[in-house]
Amino acid sequence: MGLALIAMPMAATAENLGQALADAYNNSGLLEKNRAVLKAADEDGAQALARLRPVLSWSAGLSHSYGRTDTGRPPSVVTESNGASATLTMSLLLFDFGATRLSLDVAKETVLLTRQQLVSIEQQILLRAVTAYMEVRRATENVSLRQANVGLLTQELRASRDRFDVGEVTRTDVSQAEAALAASRSGLTSANGALIQARLEYEAAVGHTPGTLAPPSRLGSVPDSEQAAIAIALQNHPSMNVARRQVTIAELQIAATDASLKPSLNLSGSYGLESDLDSEAHGRKGSVSLGLSGPIYSGGALASQQRQAMLNKEQTLANLHVVSQDIRQAVGNGFSGVRIAQAATIAGNEQVSAAKVAFEGVREEATLGSRTTLDVLTQEQSLLDARTTYLSAQVDEVLARYELLSAMGLLTAQDLKLNVDIYDPAAYYNMVKNAPIGISKQGRQLDSVLRRIGKN
Repeated sequence: MGLALIAMPMAATAENLGQALADAYNNSGLLEKNRAVLKAADEDGAQALARLRPVLSWSAGLSHSYGRTDTGRPPSVVTESNGASATLTMSLLLFDFGATRLSLDVAKETVLLTRQQLVSIEQQILLRAVTAYMEVRRATENVSLRQANVGLLTQELRASRDRFDVGEVTRTDVSQAEAALAASRSGLTSANGALIQARLEYEAAVGHTPGTLAPPSRLGSVPDSEQAAIAIALQNHPSMNVARRQVTIAELQIAATDASLKPSLNLSGSYGLESDLDSEAHGRKGSVSLGLSGPIYSGGALASQQRQAMLNKEQTLANLHVVSQDIRQAVGNGFSGVRIAQAATIAGNEQVSAAKVAFEGVREEATLGSRTTLDVLTQEQSLLDARTTYLSAQVDEVLARYELLSAMGLLTAQDLKLNVDIYDPAAYYNMVKNAPIGISKQGRQLDSVLRRIGKN
């Protein structure tokens, strides 16, 4: 399901939500860290593949031997010799009933699992960025409301003092206006503090300090029913995919444990040179062997490993059920949260309209003497409360929509169509899946890639 992020018309310098999310995606150190974790898992696959290939090694050495034989009569017999040797050894696993091949399959499944964990991290980062963006907007608008409230109450205090000077109101009215203004200034100070904190969180989440933030447009449509949202989540959420991979890995580990009870067939060979440095004599030797080996008795360790593997599978199956239930609950909460936020936004708009009319009416009546200063101040506070509630409802609705998308597994750079270069989790795996050696062309390309990563 494609989702568009298009800002409402604002000044050219305003930053929109899509840009903030793109910056969070590009600037996240946590994403970079987990991409490196994925690359390391990719290398596990290459190492598992290498165990199916021949292993070639060499050894070389110098030797010196010294001996002395005491015959009982002088002189004693002394012998010394010096030698050199060089040996080339090769070994190859021919057959092990699929045990090594199963370890390769486990490594591949682990790579796929780690990719889903990376998607989960990506969702967390983008949701944090959305929250930071909207909290800066909430705090900024709240400061504006508080500033307007201070200005309005300053006017009310000035008017109360003027009316007191001409005897229209009492000192009590003036004191009430002064108290209301002091409370409003205190609220403005708190709002400014909240804005500072929100800006710091934005910088941590997005990677730079916020400028002017444009109000976000509505997100792309979310499902019309809770069941449709749950179906999407069970299919797409990275936590579900991780749980499924864990079950597959547990099944493969059971098969690998069973295979470890069976024998393995290995081919080995060696070729070497030996030289006597004293007599300059030298020789050659070589050997080829075919070996079959397998366990007979291990003190019960292998049987224990079999039982452990089966219990691990039971655990992953139970975890899959738990994860699916958690996702169902999260989607249900998210779906109801969107509906509640929508209703609160509509109600908040109506409340502001009614409170504004009431305030204007009370203030007009106060000029005619039928309302007290306290009535005006009370209604002004009601209007401020209504505007604050409406502002929070608008922010909460946007956050509720994104939280629902996250619960469905759709809060990714690709699903949101962010203007970024989407990271390809398979790119590095495709480079190392054949386990290239360092001296090969592909190996040199890998070295070059890693050097560039290190410089960045």
